[in-house]
Amino acid sequence: MMVGALLCLAGAIYGLLGTLHALYTFLDMRNPRRIVPDDPAVIAAMQASKIRLTRGESTVWQGWVGFNLSHSLGALMFAAACFIVAACLRRFAFSPWVLLALACVSAVYLLLAAQYWFRIPILGTAIATACLGAAWLLYLL
Repeated sequence: MMVGALLCLAGAIYGLLGTLHALYTFLDMRNPRRIVPDDPAVIAAMQASKIRLTRGESTVWQGWVGFNLSHSLGALMFAAACFIVAACLRRFAFSPWVLLALACVSAVYLLLAAQYWFRIPILGTAIATACLGAAWLLYLL
């Protein structure tokens, strides 16, 4: 029971972070003011600059939007994985490695957050990682 609750809490955190990230990205497509550079000249340069790899088909701004949306999708898919494992705990005998894998992925998110993101995602991923680590340890008992 406690393992499932911890998995659900971690899933809820990643679901909230992923949803907010996607929402802010969609809102920034029309009125850039959230997950964007604070210098309007940089935004304009991103919108005007082409990505060499795409041979002029995509701008840096389009790449930025796509990155942010795919990043949101990753967080939402990870949240779904946490919820699915929690929902199936009583029906299936999961290997402890499944819960360890979830905790390790969350720890990687935490390392990324600590290095590149800001306070709210750091705090959220830290709590979620602690929940997933605790769920794994409790599942071993």
